[in-house]
Amino acid sequence: MFNSRPIRMSTQSEKADLLKKLHHSGKMLVLPNIWDAAGALLLEKLGYPAVATASAAIARAHGYEDGERIPFDFLLAIVSQIVKSVDLPVTVDIETGYAGDHETLKSNIKKLIAAGVAGINIEDTDVRSRELVPVNEQAEKLKLIGRVAERANTRLFINARTDIFLVKTDLSEEQKLAHAIERGRAYVEAGADGVYPIFATDESTIKTLVGALKVPVNVLARVGAPDLDVLQRLGVARVSFGPNVHRTTLLALESMLGSVKEGLSHRPVTGPLA
Repeated sequence: MFNSRPIRMSTQSEKADLLKKLHHSGKMLVLPNIWDAAGALLLEKLGYPAVATASAAIARAHGYEDGERIPFDFLLAIVSQIVKSVDLPVTVDIETGYAGDHETLKSNIKKLIAAGVAGINIEDTDVRSRELVPVNEQAEKLKLIGRVAERANTRLFINARTDIFLVKTDLSEEQKLAHAIERGRAYVEAGADGVYPIFATDESTIKTLVGALKVPVNVLARVGAPDLDVLQRLGVARVSFGPNVHRTTLLALESMLGSVKEGLSHRPVTGPLA
């Protein structure tokens, strides 16, 4: 059968503008991260206003480990199909950019924009050493990304992730919070549209970050994090799920297929919802 979906009229920049507006609407943007076009279509069907990918989910769904092990061109092909499948703005987790130098990073950002991507997550951990990149170096990467979009006469929502709460350090929680604010402010000055202090879970910490950064703050939904209604009250603009949707889906699939293997019933697969 022919695809009866309507012709898409929105440009990449229009979708990037919409993604930015969604972060400033006053209603928290909830993004259960997906890894393929089927997941994106499901989010669109359910009425989600945007689509976000998870690097770990995409990698593991295609036989790779997280940490930029999946080839960038393969990732780009997957992302391109996701973008084509929906009318929604798509924001992509690009880890550290899949680039060891600025020229490669520029090339990768150009390809993502050409594919229609409306936004990106980019993190500040070195993919090889697993240590935090110096603030000034990460700020230069963010400035470079902004220049690439500007020279292409497009927009791109840049969600700058800081891993200060994720990496192992000897810092106290108070020191981590101070560093998160310092890095967040530097990233915003360098052109970031939002800040993602991943693994920040304490209510007081999140509230302080929201107040100090003055830009949309992204929180990861995980064990120990406040629930969605609390995050909304704290002023959080965006909630991500990282690889958790993929992990939960695999656990449900394992249970279903395990039941079939034991010969109990085929109905977990062939029931009324199948």
